[in-house]
Amino acid sequence: MSVVLGYDESPGARQALRVAIEVATAYDEPLVIVYGAAAPGVTGEEYGAHHEAVREAGSTALGHAVRVAEEAGVRTSVELIDERPAQALIEAAARHGARVIVVGTWGESPVRGALLGSTPHKLLHLSSVPVLCVPAVVMSRRSGAVRGV
Repeated sequence: MSVVLGYDESPGARQALRVAIEVATAYDEPLVIVYGAAAPGVTGEEYGAHHEAVREAGSTALGHAVRVAEEAGVRTSVELIDERPAQALIEAAARHGARVIVVGTWGESPVRGALLGSTPHKLLHLSSVPVLCVPAVVMSRRSGAVRGV
């Protein structure tokens, strides 16, 4: 089994990284860090340029997440997937026998997420694997203080 994390360096994703490390550590499982982004078209020069830009951004984001996870002593692997984020996470979870998919949220209202199709909202409705949604700002369990990114 594994813990799958959707990561894009957003504030919610940074908090989700912290939580995913805690979950992976608690269950002594590897962390699979996924960056999913699909180019807007399927052919042509624009697709190639966009695809390459997405891969570069993903590699940078994944590199940061891997460093943080490895410093915490968590085994990691990464996947840069040319799919929309929700689909990329569902596919990675299936391949890796995920215990849970961890994603960050941006603090959008449920209505806005439903209308705009946020990744957490899609995962909650489409995933057969439990989904853990982590807000960008969370309360510290010990002090009750707000912890941001």
